[in-house]
Amino acid sequence: MNKTPARPNAPPASKQAIQHFLQKVKTTPLASSSGGGRLIFAVDATMSRQRLWDQASQLQAEMFLSAGDVKGLQVQFVYYRGFREFNCSDWVTDANALVRAMASVYCMAGQTQIGRVLTHAKSESLKHKVQALVFVGDALEEDASALLRQAGELGIIGAPVFMFQEGYDAGVEAVYKDIARLSGGAWCQFDEGSAEQLKELLGAVAEYARGGLPALEAYSRRGGPRLLELRRQLPGPKINTKTP
Repeated sequence: MNKTPARPNAPPASKQAIQHFLQKVKTTPLASSSGGGRLIFAVDATMSRQRLWDQASQLQAEMFLSAGDVKGLQVQFVYYRGFREFNCSDWVTDANALVRAMASVYCMAGQTQIGRVLTHAKSESLKHKVQALVFVGDALEEDASALLRQAGELGIIGAPVFMFQEGYDAGVEAVYKDIARLSGGAWCQFDEGSAEQLKELLGAVAEYARGGLPALEAYSRRGGPRLLELRRQLPGPKINTKTP
């Protein structure tokens, strides 16, 4: 399958879609971990992402820097590009080190390697529990059925995948959504009109990986009334909405 870039006239992500994503994050069960939360942050660094690469990279960096003082979260940065180039960092807790690693990456022409990302996430989670895999990409050039089998395996071991789709492609969207669903994660689309939401959405997943709903509720109180309002709409015990 040829890589299909995001359509230039695609509609921006709706508020309803973004709210649905945040609600899904907040209701996804979190497996406990005695060693602190682990999050794999994986990106497609192939050439079709060049148009929004700088903007998305800046927002990603801002999110990790703003969460730099959050204890209990280890992050591994993974990216692919070019001819079968696939790289992963050490597990780090230093946000500045993570941002430096991200800043050194630039786009190169190549095909998608989502299957390798999912394989890597399974391998890492079997060694040390991974609370979440975040993937940011815009295309798909692999056998969808194989990816969905891998997503199901991640769901069985409790490693949910949160798929962030840049731009709009209906075929890509369908598979990304299925990967998220089968793994127990969530999907959300962003583009130039909604890229600013990326920082908040990534922050939500990071808080989820670090400490589950209690940490996410604290994040909502600090970070904005919209997140808190979404949390109020969820079933289950009501939370104290007053900031101490």
